[in-house]
This record gives sequence, C-alpha cells and structure tokens, in this order.
Amino acid sequence: MLVTEVSNALPGGSSLLRNEPVQARSSARLAGLLDAAAAVIDEIGFERLTTAMVAERAGASIGTVYRYFPDRIAVVEALAIRCTQRLASRFVEALDASGATTWQDACDALIDMTSDMYRTEPGFRAIRFGDAADSGVGDAEDRMAALGGAVGTIMRERFGLPANDAVTRAWVVLTESGHAVLARAHQDRSAPDAALIEAYRAMVKTYMESVVATA
Repeated sequence: MLVTEVSNALPGGSSLLRNEPVQARSSARLAGLLDAAAAVIDEIGFERLTTAMVAERAGASIGTVYRYFPDRIAVVEALAIRCTQRLASRFVEALDASGATTWQDACDALIDMTSDMYRTEPGFRAIRFGDAADSGVGDAEDRMAALGGAVGTIMRERFGLPANDAVTRAWVVLTESGHAVLARAHQDRSAPDAALIEAYRAMVKTYMESVVATA
C-alpha cells in the first residue's frame, strides 16, 4: 500500500524513510503519519509543519515519527511523492473513464482530474509537490520532469503523438506551469477560479498544437 508507493519512489527505498516498514501494521502507521501531516499542512502550510505536530495529529509518539522520518523535510517530501503518484495513477483511471479519443480530450481529462485533486486531496494544494525553492527538498525538479515524462508516454502510446525532444520538453513545461496555475486557481478550495482553469486549458491545447505541428 502506501509504504510500497513511497519506498519504491526513493532511490534504494531508504533515502527518506529511516526504516522501511514491511508489515501491514507498519504500513498503516506510516499512512497515518502522512495523513496527519497532510491535514496539518492544509491548515497552516508546510512551512510551519513540525514533527511534533505530525505526532500529535496522528495520536502517535514523537519517537514513532522519527522511526520513519529523520526530520520535517522528509515528511513533506514523502507526502509530495504520495501526491505525485496518486496523480499519475488517477490520470490513467480518468483517461479510461472519459472515453478520450484524442490527445486534446486527454488533456481535458488530465486538467479536470488534477483540479479535483486540488479540491479533495489533503495537502495537495499547499504542498505543490514539495517545490524545492520553498521546502528545501532538492529533487522536486526531477520528480516533476518524471511526471511530465509519464504523461508524455501515455499520450504517445494512446494517441500517437510524436516522440522527440520538443514534445518531451512541452510536457515538462505544461506540468510545471499547470501546477502553478491550478494551485492559484484553487487558493479557495470551496470556490475555484473557473476562468483561470479554462484559460490554462486553452493555453495547453494551443501550445501543444503548435509543438505537434512542427514536430
């Protein structure tokens, strides 16, 4: 479950987690710590998050937190990994459910699904995938590039988009810019800025059409 998601995303499975849990009980405990961190981040932002807050919200001891995470940055990064993986997984599910027949339809499904996660996924909007400039986490750029690459691969395999440097770069650009725009659009999660979301949707299609046309 969660421990598999998080540990598999880390080099060697241990760059963030002090101990890699293997039993269901330990997996559930780790999930609870990240759920608690997400709830606190939603309330006060990740800048003010402390390991003591995570422990208190999870109903765990501070020692339990430190059993898995060396510091608050590791908690933030693990939560960012979970959010990124859930987004990638739900994109495939949304694509299947939407019946998309073109890459433009797929872009609509991706934007709609991502917007839904900003509204419903705890910690998603505030953490913004652990942006390196804000959280001190150094590999956020690689993670975002990997997410853009995964989207590009799906678009190529399902809709025949060309595979070249320009298209690959375009997906990275759209991944980075998309989460900046959509995070802003969901500053008030109960009343998202629909006009801003639609402006981004139009930009995505116009930009990708120009890239594909010259590919």
